[in-house]
Amino acid sequence: MKPRTLILRTAGTNCDKETAHAFELAGATTEAIHINRLLAEPGLIEGFQILAFPGGFSYGDDIAAGKILANQISHHLRDVLRDFIAAGKPIIGICNGFQVLVKTDLLPGDIGGQGSSIRTGQTATLAHNDCGRFIDRWISLAPRKSRCIWTQDLPASFELPIAHGEGKFVPADESVRQALHANEQIALVYAKADGSPAGGAAPANPNGSTDDIAGVCDATGLVFGLMPHPERYVSPFQHYAWTRQTPPPEAGIGLRVFKNAVQYAKSGVGAGV
Repeated sequence: MKPRTLILRTAGTNCDKETAHAFELAGATTEAIHINRLLAEPGLIEGFQILAFPGGFSYGDDIAAGKILANQISHHLRDVLRDFIAAGKPIIGICNGFQVLVKTDLLPGDIGGQGSSIRTGQTATLAHNDCGRFIDRWISLAPRKSRCIWTQDLPASFELPIAHGEGKFVPADESVRQALHANEQIALVYAKADGSPAGGAAPANPNGSTDDIAGVCDATGLVFGLMPHPERYVSPFQHYAWTRQTPPPEAGIGLRVFKNAVQYAKSGVGAGV
């Protein structure tokens, strides 16, 4: 049985079809549902095993990127999503979806550890890029040892495209930063082409993110947010230099992210499949 993935969309979402395609290639079925329908029928989410917040410009990024959708989630769907996570079901937020998740309390989430918290409310944000402009290009990434189920078995260095103007990950304070490291919640970092650390310097770190952070997970490892777009590199032909890749890969490395979640859901660990 294929896990069912809910692709949550709203006004301004524009990466929902690519995200659905990636999950379908990974072995899931998908259904795109508008936020208004989920607000009217929160129980719909119980029929799904995976939830995705795709990229785009939800509500035109008015106020701040992802902020309006984050407020809807926080005020109306907080308990529903917490129950979803408690049932062992994975959630991903890509680019604008990542911005949404960090502007709720779902990411980084309970960074104090199980049953404790060093800080309540929003504990991080995604601020304007240091360069002050929108960036649309490919970047190098490196996975970090983490509890994230989405980033298991990724290569030591790989490339994905980015496209954002507000991608600078900033923890609320030093205690949050230290907790993210100690709790192994930093899943991906920006790196140089050879896989060595970006060291906070552009262009390897494209936006000025603290500690080169490109993606984080919550304490369960189920909720994952990242600024790069894995759904835009699921086929080898999507790479800018695909004609020079020898031997050509069977798939784009982004597909591994979605396969990890699908395989996790198929394992039936609290996922109800």
